Amino acid sequence: MNSKSDRASAGWLASPRGQGNALVLVTMLLFAGYDALSKYLAHLYPVSELLWVRYLTHAAFMLALFGPGMGWRLLATRRPLLQVTRALLLVAVTFFVMHGLRHLALADATAIVFLTPLLVTALSGPLLGEKPRLQHWLAVMAGFGGVLIIVRPGGSAFQAAALFPLAASACYSLYQILTRRVHDSEHPATSHFITGLVGLVVASLAWQASWTMPTTLGSATLMVLLGLLTGTGHYLLIHAF
Repeated sequence: MNSKSDRASAGWLASPRGQGNALVLVTMLLFAGYDALSKYLAHLYPVSELLWVRYLTHAAFMLALFGPGMGWRLLATRRPLLQVTRALLLVAVTFFVMHGLRHLALADATAIVFLTPLLVTALSGPLLGEKPRLQHWLAVMAGFGGVLIIVRPGGSAFQAAALFPLAASACYSLYQILTRRVHDSEHPATSHFITGLVGLVVASLAWQASWTMPTTLGSATLMVLLGLLTGTGHYLLIHAF
């Protein structure tokens, strides 16, 4: 192997920025799998049922992983209102994305959600006091141009269903801003467990008689995997921040 290349790679991952970039890349891979599963399952089961299973898996996974070591500290938060608001935003994101995937192609819905970086960049100044660089703005504006090409607002190809991923993008931007706000004062496991717990409560309130048990073991496994993929992804995203 090239020792110089190995040292360069190790140096990249040794820096906080490099570690954060690596975590975001892994997170995006997990989210891509989550979106594909959501697209498939949303045509078989009610969205509210998928939300419930997703958050039940999320909360149970975090409780099993961190509960024995942290105990009640897993719920200890100094910013409860911020944590609950953040969790509700993620519930809204999940709801809008799943509904969008019922009516849009996976690539189209995903591309529209990628409006999120532009909104996060725009909000990071007034809400976080950060100053994005010119190259950041150029990158997100190029991405926004791609979104406009796909959505084509005002054109014959525009669908009202595109409003679902657009709403998801807005909620997800605020979710990321709040995640950044709480990262200094809250344990990542606490933030993520509260997110799953709030989501489970909200999804439970949306119970409907139309919910059905998975018809096959494969479907049940995919439902659980849905929660594991997004739960792990959001936990890594918190660490990335």
